[in-house]
Amino acid sequence: MLGLNYTSVSEFILIGFSTFPQHLLPVFFLLFLLMYLFTLLGNLLIMATVWSERSLHTPMYLLLCALSISEVLYTFTIIPRMLADLLSTDRSISFTACASQMFFSFTPGFTHSFLLTVMGYDRYVAICHPLRYNVLMSPRGCACLVAWSWVGGLFIGLLVTSAIFHLPFCGLSEVHHFLCHVPPLLKLACGNNVPGVALGVGVVCITALLGCFLLILLSYAFIVSTILRIPSTEGRHKAFSTCASHLTVVVVHYSFASVIYLKPKGLYSEEGNTLMAITYTVLTPFLSPIIFSLRNKELKIAIKKTFLRIWQDDQQ
Repeated sequence: MLGLNYTSVSEFILIGFSTFPQHLLPVFFLLFLLMYLFTLLGNLLIMATVWSERSLHTPMYLLLCALSISEVLYTFTIIPRMLADLLSTDRSISFTACASQMFFSFTPGFTHSFLLTVMGYDRYVAICHPLRYNVLMSPRGCACLVAWSWVGGLFIGLLVTSAIFHLPFCGLSEVHHFLCHVPPLLKLACGNNVPGVALGVGVVCITALLGCFLLILLSYAFIVSTILRIPSTEGRHKAFSTCASHLTVVVVHYSFASVIYLKPKGLYSEEGNTLMAITYTVLTPFLSPIIFSLRNKELKIAIKKTFLRIWQDDQQ
């Protein structure tokens, strides 16, 4: 399916961190390991809290739980391999493993964007059409939106991976990145159809991301318009507070994504490109559970109750 017969390359070498001084690699390893463990702990805690607290069995928190699942899968596909390469001299990855990493990183990555869009729609319905909320965001409707988000992520993951790995690779096998990402792999591909594939993949990815972003902007345009019509200051503050954590994550997510996907070609050095890639593979997933747990009062109280319950169980 992935075009193994079209390539003379059996493995790639990920050299994203090879240009950094060797004494910095253990420092990077420790820093990224701690951030990864915190990311896992934060997302697992959110999932456990939403699962155990019946008061959180609402569409907003079920969508947050689905978002945490996508982040756990996304980071699990990328970071453990990156950590291993930081301490290893053998940074080779097989052709099939490279294709698998691309597929299993693109799928939850784009699912994450679709889920953020669905969460924006959820806030739009809750604030602009509160009387119809239980109908428009019923458990079945919420489940369908989550399922279609994963279908969209799977489709883009399969489309991009198939397009890239159907290309013939010849010559050098050194990937100037710490993961199997599209731009460095395209530089290793050969054939007359490489520019067309590069254009097609770019259009698909940017259209999906930009489409999600515009839908979120549209949702918040209606939300802000509705909030401004609320007569009391307390009412406006309460309405906006339900959107604050989601809006903050959206800003962080798309700010880093725009730097990566829309930056001029050749703007940064190889070291700069590697560090910029860290922002969306390590830093953004690290910040997301912090933002949701700190800026959402109801979730913060529920997490404290979960911690207290676990502590009491240990004491007994």
